[in-house]
Amino acid sequence: MRRIFGDYAYGPGPRDGCWWDETIAEPDWPRAEGRSQADVTVIGGGFTGISTALHLAEAGVSVTLLEAEAPGFGASGRNGGFCCLGGAMASDAALDRQSGPGSAKAWRKTERQAVELVAELIARHGIEADTHSKGETKLAHRPRDMEKMKREAEAWDKDDGPEPRLTEAADLAAEGLGGPFFGALTLPVGFGLNPRKYLFGLARAAEAAGARLHAHSPVTSVEKSANGYRIVHPRGTIESGAVVFCTNGYSSEDLPPWFASRYIPAQSNVLVTRPLSQAELDAQGWTSDQMAYDTRGLLHYFRLMPDRRFLFGMRGGLLSSPQAEARARERNLLDFKAMFPAWTDVETPQQWSGMVCLTRARRPFVGPVPDMPGAFAGLAYHGNGVAMGSLSGRLLARLILGHDEVPQVLSTPLPRFPLGLFRRVLMPPFYIARALADR
Repeated sequence: MRRIFGDYAYGPGPRDGCWWDETIAEPDWPRAEGRSQADVTVIGGGFTGISTALHLAEAGVSVTLLEAEAPGFGASGRNGGFCCLGGAMASDAALDRQSGPGSAKAWRKTERQAVELVAELIARHGIEADTHSKGETKLAHRPRDMEKMKREAEAWDKDDGPEPRLTEAADLAAEGLGGPFFGALTLPVGFGLNPRKYLFGLARAAEAAGARLHAHSPVTSVEKSANGYRIVHPRGTIESGAVVFCTNGYSSEDLPPWFASRYIPAQSNVLVTRPLSQAELDAQGWTSDQMAYDTRGLLHYFRLMPDRRFLFGMRGGLLSSPQAEARARERNLLDFKAMFPAWTDVETPQQWSGMVCLTRARRPFVGPVPDMPGAFAGLAYHGNGVAMGSLSGRLLARLILGHDEVPQVLSTPLPRFPLGLFRRVLMPPFYIARALADR
């Protein structure tokens, strides 16, 4: 495998201390062994891969899924648990320019469908995922950001979904949104959840439908064969009619080769406090169950969970080593204390990081892998993979079944980043520019 970060980034170190691991035991997926066959082989056991396997199995397709590590090892088992609108960072104008007129409006509809799908899957399969929050709240970290949000609310197109609600700075305390903010904009779409419980609930449903799920079974190569593809793993092979790549920020440059230079993994750090008392919540003035984020380009995201623990996250470091991980965690902790000073002395026993996936086009990709008939991929949700990864899996399954329902904005092929394996050097200037713009 050829990856652009060092081995540490893809090992157990960054996820050491992940709170979600304490909330539900991982399922016992067997290792793949020997020679086998499948109509479809899915590579990657996160939201996209499991959703793909579930929807294929429910349609009667023989599907095998291979996860390189333990169940829930990657971003799907360690993210912030925000099921919300998002998945792209491109402007409306950029989406229309890249994928044709009307693409931005199609994207807004797709975002809503993604959130609705997660809610439907949770209800249909009886998944206990600790859901909470009535939509998502954006908090202005500067007065001019509140003015911008007012213009955004005034220009809101009712066809794009439920109307947002503005909260002036003077009214934030009454809504339990205490902090250094200058107002808020709430869109009543989405909810918070425990991502590991949701993922494993989907996995149970996929297995019940007939999908074969394997852990600790990394794919070493994908070779063209007479009937499709030969998927090679350490203990055998799978003859498969089709293959789906669902590896997102943990992808390799050569699986498939088309991925090379078309994505950049970026680290995101998360901490979780111990449970907070009512007195501690009142002291800070944050008593809301709303999932929230601020208006910084290098945003902070946070939410009070049902057990009264507080989750706080931000974009992490640019280097891969134990020392770099420690520095990134310390920066996250310092920002948490600065934004919520009443909790300066509150213990934060759980801290970890994971990889989100970015593209040069600043939008996801879902569709056939170019020049590789019978191969498909879904990736790059720009830090919002709970909803969009789940929908991408269903879209991929439907595509394999012969129903092309993928919006053009998702199926437009991704352009390459410059500099190949060395494209990580593009990230520091990007981060610096975003940090300067946040002042």
